[in-house]
Amino acid sequence: MSLPSLPDAYDDIPSFGRLRQPTPRTRGGGGIPAPRPEIRNPSSPAIGVRSRNPTGTKPSTTGLGASTSPTGTPTGNQAPTQPTLPGPRRPTELPPAHTTLICVALPGLAISGEHGQLTGEGLEGFYRGGRRMLSRCRIRVAGREPLPVQARMVTADRARFVGTLRVSADAGPDPDVMVERTRHADGTERITLRSTARRPLRLPVEVSLGTDLAELSAVASGSAGPELPASVRDSGLRWSCATGHATVTASPPPSDALASAGLLRWELELPPGGSRSVELRVRPDGAGPIRPVGRGATSPLAQAEAAGDDPRVGALLHTCLEDLEALLLRDPANPSDIHLAAGAPWRCGMAPADALIAARMTLPLGTRLAAGTLRTLARTQLAGPTAQSGKIPGPRRDAGPHLPPGCTGTEATLLFPVLLAEARRWGLPEQETDDLLPAAERCLRWLRATVGAGTYLPDPGPGGPLRCETQAHAHRAALLGADLLDAYGRPGADELREWAIRLRTRFQADFWVEDRGGGRPAAVRTPDGCLVPHLGAATAHLLDTGLLGGGRQAPGLLDKVQTEQLARLLGGPAMDSGWGLRSLGAKEAAYNPFGHRSGAVRVQETAIAVAGLAAAGYEKEASALIRGVLAAAESFGHRLPEMYAGEQRTAGGAPLPHPAACRPAATAAASGVLLLTTLVGIRPDTPSGTVTLRPVSSAPLGEIGLTGLRVAGAPFAVRVSRLGLAMVEEAAYGLQLGG
Repeated sequence: MSLPSLPDAYDDIPSFGRLRQPTPRTRGGGGIPAPRPEIRNPSSPAIGVRSRNPTGTKPSTTGLGASTSPTGTPTGNQAPTQPTLPGPRRPTELPPAHTTLICVALPGLAISGEHGQLTGEGLEGFYRGGRRMLSRCRIRVAGREPLPVQARMVTADRARFVGTLRVSADAGPDPDVMVERTRHADGTERITLRSTARRPLRLPVEVSLGTDLAELSAVASGSAGPELPASVRDSGLRWSCATGHATVTASPPPSDALASAGLLRWELELPPGGSRSVELRVRPDGAGPIRPVGRGATSPLAQAEAAGDDPRVGALLHTCLEDLEALLLRDPANPSDIHLAAGAPWRCGMAPADALIAARMTLPLGTRLAAGTLRTLARTQLAGPTAQSGKIPGPRRDAGPHLPPGCTGTEATLLFPVLLAEARRWGLPEQETDDLLPAAERCLRWLRATVGAGTYLPDPGPGGPLRCETQAHAHRAALLGADLLDAYGRPGADELREWAIRLRTRFQADFWVEDRGGGRPAAVRTPDGCLVPHLGAATAHLLDTGLLGGGRQAPGLLDKVQTEQLARLLGGPAMDSGWGLRSLGAKEAAYNPFGHRSGAVRVQETAIAVAGLAAAGYEKEASALIRGVLAAAESFGHRLPEMYAGEQRTAGGAPLPHPAACRPAATAAASGVLLLTTLVGIRPDTPSGTVTLRPVSSAPLGEIGLTGLRVAGAPFAVRVSRLGLAMVEEAAYGLQLGG
């Protein structure tokens, strides 16, 4: 069953509705695939950014739609100008999700407030396949609602709510009835009453139910409509509309059911110290229970464990694994292929770039998820004699206050050959790699065709701005793609490497902004050669070079001096909030600690920065960031949200949640895996039968051990001592430790 996926309203251009199937049609001059026709074209002329202007003079404007030279390269290397900000854009308003408890076992969701009652307000309710099956479920015992005393997540798909009542006249101030509700994402709720009264109790219990059978997109946009009338059916109630049906059945059956009020009633007798339970099951008509993909033998992720001096590492990895498994989906076109949804509650369907990023970060847990994700996306790849042939479609994404939106399809297309090349190093079988190689070749041909005779890859489309992270993605794709082509005797590797060398040489001069602080990489180079110099977390992608053979990292776009300066900047107080890496430096114009691209901490970017800094040898900066994220994770119950506010950490403080962040989110949960495996520094090369260890020698969390990982298709365990020395404790037979 295909799930509807809300566009990420703070990421993609705001709109609500189902994710449309990609087509080879293009839009505007950029030729960007348009899976969502309602998305506004961001490549309109006169997009610019305005600087803060304390002097009162008219600010200059840098247009991002300027033309390029006949070779496709910028016309000149003008001095960097202070960027200006685009005009205000009214975002889509989303109901707050930061105080909700979200149980996930796709395609099922249960979204609850901390009080435990489902009131029908906001996002509350049981969902299945993106439709709200039940919006209201309120309990009254002896005519009163229980006093809520605790709400907590038990597992990724289950929450527990506890309330109390005082029903005995002689009980004094102490409650003598506890009401426990266990709510599951699969549409099951168990209500248990426990008595501590000294005499038997006969308690009337009422559960009022209702639903609008609305799509999640309608609920989120405030257009869900009124509740539907109920009818009595078997041991519960039923609701119907033109687009669906839902039933609630109860066990034991109620003593009374009132359709007009949506009410089920019981008279429960509780002996002293006794308990009674009622179970409710919410289902679409004729549907059985949800069978989550991530359960048991069907999960593509190894059940890894972490332990060490810092007890938080075990809790973090356990929770990240639970969240990842809760977000797993099957491809309707081929149910054996499994991929990750982007996150709940807003993005419960495939987001190509996010799915590839998360699959890459979780390679230490096995290659099955990577293979399923790659096969699923290969089926969406654009074909035909067009300029976009070979591209993987993806929606546009907001790029913050300084820049026009980018295209997630560009990132996904460049990530595809990278994930395939690295999955092969981690142990993806040769036959599976060979089957996916043609799709990777098409991605690489699209890259070379789009760059043409020029040097840089614009995004979005020809004539678009030249983003530093896009060049990093393209450079890595070229080098790892060439490595892959050589391994299978396919042509084109030399051409890719030659272009990568040319890009590297030009980038170090064209994208570096000199200043009194030692310089910085530009976030963007406009087609007319102007630089947008704001400092943001996107520069961390310049440190993510990818894995080659023999445990070697591919070269990056910056030289040694520039890399050292970038590491210093990322580890400085303007970027490191103490909870992780800000998406925009605190000293930059338009900084907003809650801005998803203008100051909030995005866990994915922090993890990428940690891995890149550690690989480049900047352990002090990497260690500070990983300690910050670990502290933030603890405050969120180890369930990392997609992002949170970039407010500076203070003694005794806690990170502020972002009200619109997905939690759980695939990239955030996968980032937990990457952060911990970065500490032990595993660099496998399965084709050559070796694995190299490059641990963080300063051991920022003390001793740490990881078990249950997978390298070369077999269990792998490694331990790093407090002195930063790594030791393999379990590995595939014949796998040799590299130098």
